[in-house]
Amino acid sequence: MLNILIVEDNKILSNNISTYLELEWIKIKQVFDWEKVIYEIVSKNYDLVVLDIWLPNFNWLEVCKSIRDLWKNIPILVLTARNSLEDKRNAFNNWADDYLTKPFDYEELLLRINALIRRNFAIKSDIIKLWDIEININIKRVTKDSEYIHLSNLEYKLLLYLIHNKTKVISKKELFEKVWWEYDDFSISRTVDVYIWYLRKKIWTEIICTVRGQWYIIY
Repeated sequence: MLNILIVEDNKILSNNISTYLELEWIKIKQVFDWEKVIYEIVSKNYDLVVLDIWLPNFNWLEVCKSIRDLWKNIPILVLTARNSLEDKRNAFNNWADDYLTKPFDYEELLLRINALIRRNFAIKSDIIKLWDIEININIKRVTKDSEYIHLSNLEYKLLLYLIHNKTKVISKKELFEKVWWEYDDFSISRTVDVYIWYLRKKIWTEIICTVRGQWYIIY
């Protein structure tokens, strides 16, 4: 599950954003004043920060720099009521990764969040880490607690697809089409369930969750 920190002093707006994003399987922590931002960044592991840059008594440039010093790769999505080119230039020149002006549509906010998460995921090193699982995508090597785990080609493709779509609820049909598309001799009826079972047995039962019997999600 994605962990997102929302820094917004408008509690109604912050609550509305949180409610919307939580329906998309995103875990939210709300902060209403800048003094708690650095504490949260230091003490927790967040995937993205949604930051209102015009909070009262708030030097957002210093906060952005502190966030970057602590977590160089964490995406920062700026929220602001100002939409001039100068304001946007100032934000992008000072560590912001994206810029969204108020008022905005919650679906657009979600789309921007997902895009930043995908981009951040793609530019990281060739080593993917999730909990105690590590994947070297160059040599297709998977380890758990530093111990090698042998996966078949299909198991590896399935695991990689799930991780690339982390926190997204994925249907069996989508998994079958994306992972098994080049194999004509498989039937969708039980194939996905069987290979999910293989992965759970080899990696970790709780890491891949079933949603209503027809979809899967990886945290």
